[in-house]
Amino acid sequence: MASGDQMKLQVTRQKMSLAGFFSAILVGFIVLPARAFDWSDTALSWRYGTNFAEPYNSHDISKHIFALTHADGYRYGTNYLNIDYLVSDDKNPARGSTTSGAQETYVLYRHTLDIGRVLDRSLAFGPVRGVGFTAGFDWNTKNDSYGSEKHLLVLGPTLMFDVPGFLNVSLLARDESNHPNAIKSRYTYDTNLMLSAAWKLPFQAGPLPVTFEGYANYIGAKGRNEFGGGTAPETNIDMELMTDAGTYLGISKNTFRLGLEYQFWKNKFGNLSNVPGSEARTPMIRAEYHF
Repeated sequence: MASGDQMKLQVTRQKMSLAGFFSAILVGFIVLPARAFDWSDTALSWRYGTNFAEPYNSHDISKHIFALTHADGYRYGTNYLNIDYLVSDDKNPARGSTTSGAQETYVLYRHTLDIGRVLDRSLAFGPVRGVGFTAGFDWNTKNDSYGSEKHLLVLGPTLMFDVPGFLNVSLLARDESNHPNAIKSRYTYDTNLMLSAAWKLPFQAGPLPVTFEGYANYIGAKGRNEFGGGTAPETNIDMELMTDAGTYLGISKNTFRLGLEYQFWKNKFGNLSNVPGSEARTPMIRAEYHF
């Protein structure tokens, strides 16, 4: 079989395996009994932008991002799962190709345990309504020339603020490793800290119900990278304004949402600021269907 045909077969198999992975996760959440949660929300979403950046790539990259997101709350805490499937244009090509864009799967999971509820006592003080402990992981795979296979574990305390909607701020220890194409074995970076905020704040803009939501991460330098170079502190802020468009289409409340999203990413993946593509300023459009 020719090398080109082998590459096409590999990409096809990857697409099939990713489709199966998405389907298994989706079915798992659908069949979970409603009584297991005090509340839950599952959504499929799409977003698109034309100014994405990747380190060591000087081009503006267009990406379609398809996502499955699930959040739920139970007596003692909350769960959050997000699975992104990112499809780049040919400015971020798949490995060995000049015409096909790279594809990436990125999985993020966080569990926050409410310490006050576990102890059955209020831990509120000042603007803080509660104190929690957050643990979770990130996992990714990408078929570009670098070939990221990131593994990340996080854990640390969380402050939950008393605001309409929610605002959580966490200080998390990070244990990150990667196994890109160019190295023979998995490389582990220095353990470092991340200051992380996540929020969803509702407000009214005239007749429109709007939410301002997103996350902001400040990640400390993580020592030497897998090639022996230095790393830099990293800032990643992703924020969006969303409105309930379904109310104008005769769909039930909070089912179909539309909005604008903006991501600022400095020293992406810890790369130094002089590296091409280490900074991204990316406006996006976003649509969500909740069920």
